Amino acid sequence: MAKVRHWASVLEAELPAILAMSERAVNIDSGSYVAAGVNAVIDLWADMLAGMGFAIERVPLPGFGDQMTARMALGGNGPRVLVLGHADTVWPAGTVAEWPFRREGDRISGPGVGDMKTNVVMALHVLRALLRDGAAKGLSSLTVCIVPDEEIGSPGSRAWLEAEARRSDVCLTLEPCRPGGVVVVGRGAVGAVYVTATGITAHCGVARDKGASALAVLAGMVGRLEALGDPAAGLHATVGILRGGDARQVVPGWAEMHLDLRAPDDASAEALLDQVRRIVSEPPADQRVTVTMRGGFTRPASPTHPGTRALLARAEAFGAELGVPVFGLVSRGGSDGSFAARLGVPTLDGLGAIAHETCSRREWVEVPSIVSRGAILGGLVEAIADGDIAAG
Repeated sequence: MAKVRHWASVLEAELPAILAMSERAVNIDSGSYVAAGVNAVIDLWADMLAGMGFAIERVPLPGFGDQMTARMALGGNGPRVLVLGHADTVWPAGTVAEWPFRREGDRISGPGVGDMKTNVVMALHVLRALLRDGAAKGLSSLTVCIVPDEEIGSPGSRAWLEAEARRSDVCLTLEPCRPGGVVVVGRGAVGAVYVTATGITAHCGVARDKGASALAVLAGMVGRLEALGDPAAGLHATVGILRGGDARQVVPGWAEMHLDLRAPDDASAEALLDQVRRIVSEPPADQRVTVTMRGGFTRPASPTHPGTRALLARAEAFGAELGVPVFGLVSRGGSDGSFAARLGVPTLDGLGAIAHETCSRREWVEVPSIVSRGAILGGLVEAIADGDIAAG
């Protein structure tokens, strides 16, 4: 029987070390496009995993950091467990200088503190304790994948993650636990669309008529694209970035728009994407401007597998034993766990510490939850190794 209280006591003792490594990781700028920073974070974690005996493989992803796979054969006849995490954040270079790691009582904050640097550090300490105590020996194998481009939808990592999912029987994903103890048992589809426009530069005063504004064309699409959303139906279309031009007095010769899409299922996702294509493909009023579009739905909707329900039930029982709530929901947020779940692999997500207001400058983590949520993760891995969860 899984010793969830034991794992809580272990993590309580290791909490200072977890916080120290989390601070080191958070204080490295590692936005998705900051490849050197992403790799610096991966360096920290790879060293710890190698010290546990994992075989480390790192494959550079052009334009991003490395895809890191840490693998250990355990010799048992039990399931093959895949643990998913990521090293990138949504924050650009320079963010740490303005907003470094900080602890105030039972709160820690900083860029990526909850999504998901603290969660990976917590999980590595859990795995080390499990291996040290022999509690994972019933597993056939244990694999940890750290993704460098998760925050932009893992476009370069999808094939790698799907290959690893096919080699696995259970997937545990380290996205943050939601306030109130919510873990994720399924997800909707998530899309990323990039629209670019090319116009003609000219001086805004003496030669305005010679110019063709690329920015004006894209700006005119924003309201129409966002109007495609229907929150009651779980459909969302949000322009997160609109930028262009070179100077105030110059007609913008270039512009780009980044559009986030959300849908509850694959059919509604395709219908939404068709509507986006129709708007983007309409000829601009100034036909000297050319418009191109790339992207689409990068993460499929992921179903709730019966094995996922079994994992949730055991997590709920562990939470009850520790006196902390655990609830399951289907989320419209994206995660790499969707790739595994879509392939039929039982996948439980949101197994990190409890985080609030992720992807905002107010993001923070409940420090006590590092212990309780880490203990639940440890209990799940141990129960899977012991054959106590029918997650197949």
